[in-house]
Amino acid sequence: MRIILVSIFLLLLARPICAQQVHQPTVEEQGLVKWLTFNEALELNKKQQKPFLIDIYTDWCGWCKTMMRTTYSDQNLAGYINTWFYPVKFNAEGHDTITYQGTTYVNPGKDPRSTHMLAIKFLGNHLSYPSTLFISNNFQFQLNTSGYLDNHQIEPILVYTVENIYRTTSYDEFKAHFQKAFYDSSKVKDAPAKMYSLAEAEKLNKKAPRKFILDIYTGWCNGCQVMNKTTFNDPRTKDYISKHFYLVDLNAETKDSLLYEGKTYKNTGANGTPFNDLVMELTHRSLSLPTLIIMDEQMKVIDTLPFYISPETLEPVLSFYGDNAYKTEKWADYVKKFSEKQMEKEAAKEKENKKAK
Repeated sequence: MRIILVSIFLLLLARPICAQQVHQPTVEEQGLVKWLTFNEALELNKKQQKPFLIDIYTDWCGWCKTMMRTTYSDQNLAGYINTWFYPVKFNAEGHDTITYQGTTYVNPGKDPRSTHMLAIKFLGNHLSYPSTLFISNNFQFQLNTSGYLDNHQIEPILVYTVENIYRTTSYDEFKAHFQKAFYDSSKVKDAPAKMYSLAEAEKLNKKAPRKFILDIYTGWCNGCQVMNKTTFNDPRTKDYISKHFYLVDLNAETKDSLLYEGKTYKNTGANGTPFNDLVMELTHRSLSLPTLIIMDEQMKVIDTLPFYISPETLEPVLSFYGDNAYKTEKWADYVKKFSEKQMEKEAAKEKENKKAK
C-alpha cells in the first residue's frame, strides 16, 4: 500500500508541471505549412497584401488530419503556400473573436460542437470539413472547396488565385487546360503555333507583312506555361495565328539585347526588376504575367492583354484584330456577333450529327 500511495503522490506533483508546458504542433498535426490565426493574417495583410488560404477544420475531423499529413506535408507545395499566401488554420468550432470585412464574428454557442459564425458565413448551411477557401488579397474573389484535396486537386486552385487568373477565366475552364498542360501532356499531340524571336519576326514582316502577337512570359509563371502549352496549339487559335500573325516568343527575363523602333533595349535590372527594359516599356512598367501585346504590321501597339487567356477567350480576340474589325467596330458589339455565329455553327453541326444517326 505504501508503494501505491507514493506513486500517486508523485503523479499529483507532476500534473501541474505538465500543465505548464506549451504543446508544440507536430508535422503530422499541421504539416509543413506555417499556419497563422485569422487575426494574425488580417494584420499582416495590412502591411503586405497576399491571397488567403483558409483551412476550415474541426478537432474531430479525420480527413482534416489526413490532409495535414499528406497534402500540407509536401515540401514543394507547402513552400509555395508559405511564399504566396497567408495560410490560416481556422477551427470552425473555436471561440476566437474575429473582425472580418468590418463585421465581428464569434461563436455564441456553449456546446463544444457549436459552430463559429464566421464558418457559417463562409460555408452557409453546407458545413463540411475540411473546407478550403481561397481569397484574393483585395477580398474581391473567393473560391470555396469542400472535402479532402490532394496535390493535383489543390495545385490549379493555388495558381488560379495567386496569378489572378480569376480575372479573365472561370476556374473550371482553367482547370481543364492546367490538367492538359501538366498532367495529361501526352494528349497534347500537336506543336503550338510557330514562335519567332522579335528579330526573326521583324525580318519576315518586311517580305510578308502581318500583325504581331508578343507573348510575354517567364519560366516560373505557371499560367504562362499553361497558355504556351494549350492556348497556342488549340485548333481554335493555332491555324488563325499562323495565317495572320507573327507569334513572338518574349521571355520577360531575357538577357538578349532587343532592337525595337531603332532603339536597343537590355536587361539592366532598372528599378530592381529582373525584366528586360523593352518589356517594361511596352507594358508601361506595370507588367502582369502573362501578357499578350498585339501590334499592327508597322509594329505599333494596338492593344495590351494582361493575365492568362484561354483559347476560348483568345479566339474572338484574334479575329477582331486579324480581320481589322477593330478599326470599325466596338469590341462589345463584335464579340456579341461572334458568339451568336458560334452558337449558329454549333446548332448546325448538332443538326447534321442527328441526321447522320
